[in-house]
Amino acid sequence: MDISAKAVRFDDTRMWVDLSDERTLGIPLAWFPRLLHATPEQRQAVEISTYGLHWDEIDEDISVAGLIAGRGDQTKARRTAA
Repeated sequence: MDISAKAVRFDDTRMWVDLSDERTLGIPLAWFPRLLHATPEQRQAVEISTYGLHWDEIDEDISVAGLIAGRGDQTKARRTAA
């Protein structure tokens, strides 16, 4: 069975994701710096798709599978030559 997000809401420290299997995940915003630093309006502009969550304005994509697996931000800082 494929599990998808049905709704997303926020409080001061967490993102709450209601899943299609009736679970609700509470994810610390600290796991996703773009969301942590986003305005409440930017956070609310989430697009829910079959596979995950997308915020166009802050360029954030989060997969439901990654949330279930307990993975936070997977973006790696680019290293520059010294």
